[in-house]
Amino acid sequence: MKQRLLGLMPTPDALRSNRWLRWLGPALHHPRLWHMSRRGIALGMALGVFFGLLIPIAQIPFAAGAAVALRANVPAAVASTLVTNPVTFGPVYYAAWRLGSAILGEPVRPGDEPPLPDEEIADAPERGWWETLVLRVRGVGKPLMLGLAVVATGVGLLTYVLVTWIWFAKVKWSRRRRLAGNGTESV
Repeated sequence: MKQRLLGLMPTPDALRSNRWLRWLGPALHHPRLWHMSRRGIALGMALGVFFGLLIPIAQIPFAAGAAVALRANVPAAVASTLVTNPVTFGPVYYAAWRLGSAILGEPVRPGDEPPLPDEEIADAPERGWWETLVLRVRGVGKPLMLGLAVVATGVGLLTYVLVTWIWFAKVKWSRRRRLAGNGTESV
C-alpha cells in the first residue's frame, strides 16, 4: 500500500521543472514535505481537514501553504481537503450553523431554515430569489462562522489524534506479527 501511494506522488525533479511551482524554490523541495512519516501524515491530514471544513473556497492552496510552513506532508494535506465536497457541503454547513446558533444562544428548532437579517424580513416577499438567497447567507453569518471554526478545530485535532493512534497501532501490530513469526515471545 505504501509503495502504491509513493508511486502516485510526484518526483522532486518533476516539481523542480514545473513552471507553476518553480517560484516556491527550495521551500517546496524539503524532504519532510513528501516523506511518509507518522507526524507528517497526521499533521498534513489535520491541516487538510481543518482548511477543508473552515474555508469554502481555495481550500487546497491554504492547506498546502500551511503544510509547507509547518513541514507536514503536502499530499496528505491536499487530499484531506476533500472532506467537504458537493455531497457533504450542505450537511456540514447546516450542522455548523446549528452549532454556532446553539453556542450564541440563538434558539433554533429542528427543521428551521436559516433566518433573514431582522431589518430585511419586512420586505422579503418583494425580493427575487437571488436577493433572498444573499439575505439568508447574511443572516447565518455569525453562527455559521463560529460553528465552522469550532467544527474545523475539533475535527482537525481529532484527525491528528486518530491518525497518530492508528499509525501507532499498525506499527505495534506489525511488530507483534513479526516477532510471532520468528518464534520469539513478545513482551
